[in-house]
Amino acid sequence: MLSNYLGDKPFWRVTARLALPIAIQNVLTSSFQLVDTLMVSRLGDVTLSAVGMAAQWGWLSNLLGFGLCSGMSVFVAQYWGVRDYKGIRRVLGMGLLTALLLTAIFLAVALAIPSQVVQLFNREAAVVSVGAQYLSIVCFSYPAVTLTNVLATVLRNTERVKLPMYVSAVTTVVNAVVDYGLIFGAFGLPAMGVRGAALATCISAWMGPALILLFSAIEKNLLIGPVKELLSFNLRDMGQFCRRAMPVLFNEGLWAVGTLVLNMTYSNLGYVYYAGMTIFRTFSDLAFSFYVGLGNACVIMVGKSVGQGKIQRGIQDARRFSMLLPLAGLVIGGLTILFRYPLISLFATGDNLSAVTMETALAVTIFCSIEVIFRNVSYVQVVGVFRSGGDTLRGMVYDLTCLWLVSIPLTLLAAHVLHLPFLGVVMVAYLGEDVPKAFLCLRHFKSLKWLMPVTEEGRSGLEEYRRQLMQGDK
Repeated sequence: MLSNYLGDKPFWRVTARLALPIAIQNVLTSSFQLVDTLMVSRLGDVTLSAVGMAAQWGWLSNLLGFGLCSGMSVFVAQYWGVRDYKGIRRVLGMGLLTALLLTAIFLAVALAIPSQVVQLFNREAAVVSVGAQYLSIVCFSYPAVTLTNVLATVLRNTERVKLPMYVSAVTTVVNAVVDYGLIFGAFGLPAMGVRGAALATCISAWMGPALILLFSAIEKNLLIGPVKELLSFNLRDMGQFCRRAMPVLFNEGLWAVGTLVLNMTYSNLGYVYYAGMTIFRTFSDLAFSFYVGLGNACVIMVGKSVGQGKIQRGIQDARRFSMLLPLAGLVIGGLTILFRYPLISLFATGDNLSAVTMETALAVTIFCSIEVIFRNVSYVQVVGVFRSGGDTLRGMVYDLTCLWLVSIPLTLLAAHVLHLPFLGVVMVAYLGEDVPKAFLCLRHFKSLKWLMPVTEEGRSGLEEYRRQLMQGDK
């Protein structure tokens, strides 16, 4: 039946209730970078490219934070299924400790050697100078962003999805107003240019955790409880947490480093090309927010079912999301191609951007909007299905193998040996990673070896499900 793959009314009611607020929150979060890019683009190609390159360091920090949050989701979603509140707060405590240690490292490096960080991507003096100015200020937003994500992860996986959305709405409005004021000197504020963009990001980012904790105290939700429950973990708990979370963290970290290698390759082909790539990524991040919403709904629904021991329902929902994410990519990618000219023209006012930058943005938009179908196949499996089922290792193997052993070598070959044009290099990088990974993920999904519950109810349910399968085979 079609409902087995696309879902029935009860499935869509729950999915919409969970996915829409998460998607809206991620759209609002992505608009931070959109606002910065739109306003900074008025300052020209060099500044736009410099900010895009400097932002890669923050992106790496955020991606490691995302990996940590994904590891936390394995526990929180399944503990929520059996209403283990103390277990959830224990995981929150371990997550907060790990998150603060990670972001402290990134902040310290960006503050100590901002020019050297930007030089990883481009060595042109003008680009490095502007990028270092931006990075040395915006790095103070890293702990705030990670704290917001950790707190929001617990809220989302306990089905309190609206509070993070409301907080993101407030911080986004504040970011836009303060951004405009500090970049151009409006509302009586000093005109600080690129440094103003960085300061505005810091101010609005720190409002995130402050508002979440304030409203959580009013609501008295799961984030608010005895401090001793946050610190109640022991070495055994930390070991179990690390066994599940560290592969995800390691996965996201090495995947991020590999992506930085690709970005270095792109940027060294010319900053005008990289500026075009920055424009595409800015509005593609908005589109990706909808995929994140569906992916998080998958984590919550499948993880909750697996934690409760309702394995059949978990598999059925996983199958449905495995169809929905690629279909969503097809629809959103088609709309992006259809409206590519008005989207990209938002960044051009007069002659602030070169013709090469605009042409690059248009070409990359068309290709990546088609290719996203392949990317979403592996995204929903690795981030949504495998991790919610408790399998954090196999996704890491597929991610890193396809990136480091296939995509990066082929991209370096295309750029430095075959000397392909910029779009050709981008095509090799994306297809080299996503096509083989999609095939491997679908094969693992079919095997059901990703089912690895962390609760006693889940393990008992999995044993019962396997017995039923064996009886059915007989």
